[in-house]
Amino acid sequence: MKLWLVRHAQPMAGPGLCYGRTDLPADREATRQAAAQLAKALPPGCLAIASPLQRCEQLAQATSGLRPDLVLNHDPDLAEMDFGDWEGRRWDQIELDAWTADFWTHRPGGGESVQAFMARVARAFDETAARERDTAWITHAGVIRAARLIHSGTRAVSQASQWPAGTLPFGGWQVLDC
Repeated sequence: MKLWLVRHAQPMAGPGLCYGRTDLPADREATRQAAAQLAKALPPGCLAIASPLQRCEQLAQATSGLRPDLVLNHDPDLAEMDFGDWEGRRWDQIELDAWTADFWTHRPGGGESVQAFMARVARAFDETAARERDTAWITHAGVIRAARLIHSGTRAVSQASQWPAGTLPFGGWQVLDC
């Protein structure tokens, strides 16, 4: 089975903003374009599971509108990491030292630890793999990074340097062979 990791379209947020769990909409035209490309690429009968945040929901709905054969579900485990009171602030104005010193268990901004975040993404990953059905996750950059780690056999990261730096472009995707 294949797992499609799909990143939502460009959100309506300024560059450099920490918006994690903040429920921002995505740009409509960018969503339309991403949905058109994704609808062409997904295999017939693919299951699509979306984060409940509206920027993912927009892409999920637009794609399923073009592909009525897709089965669409939602999973709160696919929501982006919660950065607590860091949400809505610019990354360059946030003090990251405490988080990088205790990357696994520190709760940035009082939000969610990487440990808790990885646990919920791993739960979704394991449930998806057990279905043995081609599935597309319409989700966020952090979830995609976590899924890549889990797919490679890594379920815990003790240092910030172990966290993947690269991500997909908005509206892009990657296919994992599970």
